[in-house]
Amino acid sequence: MDAMTIDTDLAISMRGVTKIFGPDPQGALALLAQGKSKAEMQAETDHVVGLDNVSLDIGRGQIFVVMGLSGSGKSTLIRHVNRLIEPTAGEILVDGTDVLKMSLPELRTYRRTTVAMVFQKFGLLPHRSVIDNVAYGLEVRGVGKAERLERAAKWIEIVGLAGYEQSRPRQLSGGQQQRVGLARALALDTDIILMDEPFSALDPLIRSGMQDQLVELQKSLGKTILFITHDFDEALKIADRIAVLKDGAVQQVGRPEEIVLRPANEHIEDFVREVNKARAIHVRTIMERGEFEPCAFAVPATARCEDVLPHFAENQWVGVLDGEGRQIGRVTAKGVIKALARYTPGVGEG
Repeated sequence: MDAMTIDTDLAISMRGVTKIFGPDPQGALALLAQGKSKAEMQAETDHVVGLDNVSLDIGRGQIFVVMGLSGSGKSTLIRHVNRLIEPTAGEILVDGTDVLKMSLPELRTYRRTTVAMVFQKFGLLPHRSVIDNVAYGLEVRGVGKAERLERAAKWIEIVGLAGYEQSRPRQLSGGQQQRVGLARALALDTDIILMDEPFSALDPLIRSGMQDQLVELQKSLGKTILFITHDFDEALKIADRIAVLKDGAVQQVGRPEEIVLRPANEHIEDFVREVNKARAIHVRTIMERGEFEPCAFAVPATARCEDVLPHFAENQWVGVLDGEGRQIGRVTAKGVIKALARYTPGVGEG
């Protein structure tokens, strides 16, 4: 892809990215091209395939979730975007710029100004206070003390930690520590945020709250978020688009409901068999379109079935709104139930 063909709506574009770990990755690359599987490569050559010809397009303002089992290549993939890992082959464009061609000074600037990262293990500095942890990236960037502390305090309040500015990480719960990590990334105000299983170490209730907060923040921030998880329910809850990896290769890419309702192969069928279909199906796919009497309660067309189910206790139907707040249809309890029954476990096509 050259400068004349760059899609300006794309924040990240990966083309044929392959990563092979071992003493002779280029030699192993030729064997991989012949069709050797990851297991065969490891058994025959003692090389490990981290990524296998991965091509992905991530649009601006999306929460793009990459998911798969342990060893599928998720964390390897995300570390290619900020070039913590160098690929064996392929191309990575961020905002149309080839990351792999950056000099070391350019790469340092890119990491400080274009991408921010939230880690699974929080990555906080134990000897620093909360506010100094949140301000750390700004300090590295060279922002003056007064400005960086002001910006850090703002994000501490937004993530719900006002009053903890002078606390040390050891004095916080796991959920609070992860909020500090999130605030630190947001304080950098980069267009792209990389999140590597950021909530997986948290208790289920805290984890759910962090997912909710991320979704709410994204409504106003409109960042491009590349989010790694092994939890399909988490992916369904937060994702605009999902890519599923197995053995370093992409199995399917699509909207959450496409992945769940139309799995591309048996591997994905196994993944989605027990997931919450009400979380996957958007009301836009099952609503009755047309002009109806205004409903007492309405949701955006992007809402999921699980969002409207509680409201049928008091309403015969729920209105559906377009992006400008106009009612364009409605959903009924019967319609939701029929949709959930239609996509029973093991059914790919409706």
